[in-house]
Amino acid sequence: MHQGRVVYGAIEEVVFGHPAADAIVAQMDRLGTQRAFLMVSGTLNRETGQIANIVQALGPRCAGLFDAMPAHTPREAVIAATNAARGAAADLIVTVGGGSITDGAKAVQLCLANGIDDIEGIDRIRVHKGVTPEMTAPKVRQISVPTTIAGGEFSSIAGVTDSRTHVKQMLRHPLTVPRATILDPAITVHTPEWLFLSTGIRAVDHCVEAICSHETHPYADAQSVKGLAMLADALPRVKADPTDLDARMDAQIGTWLSMGPLAAGVPMGASHGIGYVLGAAFDVPHGYTSCIMLPAVMRWNASANAERQMIAAAAMGFPGHNAADVLDAFIRSLGMPRRLAEMRVSPEHFDLIAEQAMRTNWIPHNPRRIESPAQVREILDLAA
Repeated sequence: MHQGRVVYGAIEEVVFGHPAADAIVAQMDRLGTQRAFLMVSGTLNRETGQIANIVQALGPRCAGLFDAMPAHTPREAVIAATNAARGAAADLIVTVGGGSITDGAKAVQLCLANGIDDIEGIDRIRVHKGVTPEMTAPKVRQISVPTTIAGGEFSSIAGVTDSRTHVKQMLRHPLTVPRATILDPAITVHTPEWLFLSTGIRAVDHCVEAICSHETHPYADAQSVKGLAMLADALPRVKADPTDLDARMDAQIGTWLSMGPLAAGVPMGASHGIGYVLGAAFDVPHGYTSCIMLPAVMRWNASANAERQMIAAAAMGFPGHNAADVLDAFIRSLGMPRRLAEMRVSPEHFDLIAEQAMRTNWIPHNPRRIESPAQVREILDLAA
């Protein structure tokens, strides 16, 4: 008998296939907000006209703009954006960019609500040993226009990196999830190919780890299996023709579906746990961590969840095949990295990575029990 609990988060709308600038204006009208603080991709702002279009569409309702959020969402940039948003008297944050910007805005919401104006203050609101501290709920909320497809805009969790310790820390509150997400495939055309495709593998990782979890249920499966099928179909089409907006839209909708299981209480496993550490400690891009770790985790887990792995292989169009082999071939076909050595992560680092991974939220939920850092090392050896 299934047991579980599905919590419907604070997402109000997902708008897809409409131009971003028009959709942002329509959302501000719906929400009755007047002072939008834009947190946007620096590259998109400097090298394309996309952000200028949005600023023009908003007119006097654009209260400020921040375009200096680096990868992995460092605390320093979160505080800089918070102080700028506070100075602008923002009543809404609008993000246009990748996961680091989306997560950065989630953190800014909490910093604004809890009077945090320096990097030490983030300690008061971060998750510590799995426990979320008491805090004031955000009043200035967020809407998101993602340019990558890792799916953070459908989650109430933000990862923020402490630059002093190179550890990515989790912040979460039910209201940090964007009130609305706008999926506009046209704005993703400017995203570098490696970044779009690798974050697509991040979304694949959400689907696969959900399908393979011992804690999944039919409601989550409906989303993860369909999401995986859409991503497996769409990502090669985007690689073949970067101007194919239908393929990009399918990849975006597959990503939206990939986040359903997480919202429905299905935990991720070792690929996500190890990936957190690789990102924060070794600056491995978010999507690349999934490209490298997911097939290795599947191989290591196969003795514990072979039947569930068959479902993943079938969803990708290869019924009866070994899921790790299917994923390996798929990731290679997109030209993505497959070994830790390609990211300059070598066996001498594995003990440190294994120790840190044991402290992440996901390792305890891996379908094959991980009792010690030595077992994480076994997975890392498979991906060396």
